[in-house]
Amino acid sequence: MFIVSVRDHVMIAHSFQGEIFGPAQRLHGATWLVEIELRRPELDANGIVADIDRLTKLLGGVLDALRYRNLDEEPSLRGLNTTTEVMAHWIHQRLAERIARGELGAGSEGLRSLRVTLHESHVAWAAYDSELPRP
Repeated sequence: MFIVSVRDHVMIAHSFQGEIFGPAQRLHGATWLVEIELRRPELDANGIVADIDRLTKLLGGVLDALRYRNLDEEPSLRGLNTTTEVMAHWIHQRLAERIARGELGAGSEGLRSLRVTLHESHVAWAAYDSELPRP
């Protein structure tokens, strides 16, 4: 399987509900390093998995909805505990939707899976990995 990966970061504020979260129940900030990986069994006609520039812009566009925001106040996240795991899935869903709409251009129909990893520190991360819908 061929893989291409790009990274970006996003700074947010949020709080959690539930005693398990201790002091993180209070409003606090986080900076996530967001890494995405696209996989395909065969390279496209250009010899690539996906255009890295387009992929970088696609990720940035999804993250722009979160940048410098208090996630507790975002309507699309209302009622969710915006844990690293939850947000990896949220970002994955939006990227998958954009890929399905053809925002990566020709050749994206050969893409098979997408993994989104959010690094919350140099020692802790969470990810969501799933097959992409077939056209």
